[in-house]
Amino acid sequence: MNKKTELNQNTFISHLSELRSRLLKSFIFFIISFVICYFFSEEIYKFLVKPYSDAVLENNLDRRLIFTALHEAFLTYLKVAFFASVFITSPIFLSEIWKFIAPGLYTNEKKALLPYLIATPVLFVFGGMLVYYFIMPLAIKFFLGFESTQDTGSLAIQLEAKVNEYLSLVMRLIFAFGLSFQLPVVLSLLARIGVVNSKYLRERRKYFVVIIFAAAAILTPPDPITQIGLALPLLLLYELSIITVRLIEKKDNA
Repeated sequence: MNKKTELNQNTFISHLSELRSRLLKSFIFFIISFVICYFFSEEIYKFLVKPYSDAVLENNLDRRLIFTALHEAFLTYLKVAFFASVFITSPIFLSEIWKFIAPGLYTNEKKALLPYLIATPVLFVFGGMLVYYFIMPLAIKFFLGFESTQDTGSLAIQLEAKVNEYLSLVMRLIFAFGLSFQLPVVLSLLARIGVVNSKYLRERRKYFVVIIFAAAAILTPPDPITQIGLALPLLLLYELSIITVRLIEKKDNA
């Protein structure tokens, strides 16, 4: 083995060791965050339930959340702690990945990638806020509209929501909206590496509209509120992505 091969091998091992160290550090932060979030899991769950409780109080309804298995509430709090810790530690994970790849980048490459690392969690938070403050209240009112009172010869239809199913619905919507809101980041990165351009995005707008509505139908429950609530912001983000890609092209051609 010559010195150059040995040097390359040592460099690869050192990079691998550094990556393992940074991932281990992120995992430790995750474990610590998980333990802390579990102690506050009841408060976090109350926060997630607030859109439902507000809708119930506004309609003067007497409703509750139930669990039908002995371990269901315990597992629900574990899920709450897990999702909350993922949400909290994701910026730390991204920062550790950035610290790993940044030394190997040129100055212009660092300036190009850093905005995307900042935009990714910001857009995810915006997506989650849209679900929590706007989509969920509308969806809950829509679902509660299917309740009926007891009449002669018929039984009342009332919602008895389960804690686990409610949590799964909320977290599914938050992650679906948060990930979908990464559309400008993805399209901008594809434009920087030359996969797409603004002309391509404009000419194939009608195909992307179909794809967006299909994705909204898959990622959300089968109701028009959440599907349209996801599709419309994605259409707006797609149009903003075209503008962003055009600005990137102008900057590269300058």
